[in-house]
Amino acid sequence: MRTRQWLVAAVCSMMVAAPAGFAYAQAGSKADYDAALKQAGADYKVAASKCDGLKDNAKDVCMAEARRDRDVAKANAEAKRDGTEKAHAKAMKTKADRDYDVAKEMCDDKKGNDKDVCVKEAKAAHERDLGAAKVEKAAAAGTSADVAGARADARKDAMDAAYKADKEKCDAMSGDAKDKCQADVRAKYAK
Repeated sequence: MRTRQWLVAAVCSMMVAAPAGFAYAQAGSKADYDAALKQAGADYKVAASKCDGLKDNAKDVCMAEARRDRDVAKANAEAKRDGTEKAHAKAMKTKADRDYDVAKEMCDDKKGNDKDVCVKEAKAAHERDLGAAKVEKAAAAGTSADVAGARADARKDAMDAAYKADKEKCDAMSGDAKDKCQADVRAKYAK
């Protein structure tokens, strides 16, 4: 009975101690990587051809989405090929950057303060996603202190971007409503 308890405890501790991205421990094959790149290129051509019938910003958004999907597929293929947490973090950063590109394109349909708010909200989402990638990269290459530092930096960057987005929303107001909005935002973010 004592051996069984020890075995259960050992298995449980391995499950808790296993890194979150343990699935990346084994590198993929070159053939799988080449096939994924070829598929990403083919998917991009199909998606880009669907954009040809669109005009103005709708076409720009469509093309940004097609580029994002291609670039993310390539980055994921590289991460799988390399089989490392660092490569996975790089893929996460690529996705964050391309999602941001798409979001900014979508904001181009708006005008004035609505556009400004849209861009700042896109930036806030980008900072959150980049923060997750930075934490993943720190976890792959560093110590627990590095991870804690990356988490703190990511949280600060995300909060600063969210503050700017919320503050921008107040600019559409005037008078007492604007003053109250700005005070509420400062209180929310302790600024």
